[in-house]
Amino acid sequence: MDVQEWLGTIPPISIYLLVGLVIAVESLGIPLPGEIVLVSAALLSSQGHVNPWIVGACASAGAVMGDSIGYVIGRRGGKPLLEKLGRRFPKHFSSAHIASAERSFERWGMWAVFFGRFIALLRIFAGPLAGVLRMRYWKFLTANLMGGVIWAGGTTAVVYYVGVVADAWLKRFSWLGLVAALLVGLASMLIVRRKQAGPAIQDDLGAEAGAEDKVA
Repeated sequence: MDVQEWLGTIPPISIYLLVGLVIAVESLGIPLPGEIVLVSAALLSSQGHVNPWIVGACASAGAVMGDSIGYVIGRRGGKPLLEKLGRRFPKHFSSAHIASAERSFERWGMWAVFFGRFIALLRIFAGPLAGVLRMRYWKFLTANLMGGVIWAGGTTAVVYYVGVVADAWLKRFSWLGLVAALLVGLASMLIVRRKQAGPAIQDDLGAEAGAEDKVA
């Protein structure tokens, strides 16, 4: 069972809470499949199972709150926090990944927080690393709000409308497929009848010719 199928088995309120919680925890710096959960919930909203506005709002709130808490933790924990995360999650918080993220922050500043929301690996770094590097909070909060809302709301909207259009096309295709199947079946039946009628006509003609020969 994949994520979307599993989400479809739980009540909508649980889906809203789960979307916000998973994205918030991911934004704290703990590697979780936040984007997969969001996309799956948005697809469910295109099928009418949940409300896309609530999905987008919960995802946005989770992203902003998670990054903000991550910022506070990073500011208080400092460099030792990144070292602990590196030992616990070496695949995501390796020294090379941290060094790359630090270069991005040094080069782009608050925009690294904004664009980091759209990059899977940098998404879990943005909040804690901004705190470790002691970025001014008002800059962090501005980029965090903009990035969180645009990423969460935009992803939900795009996936929702793609799902609606895809569903409409699939329904239309199913009708076209049914019509095509009927036409193919009708054509096959006519061809078979013509093939069956051919020998019968030839037999009738042969019988008539034989009768004429006898008369003659």
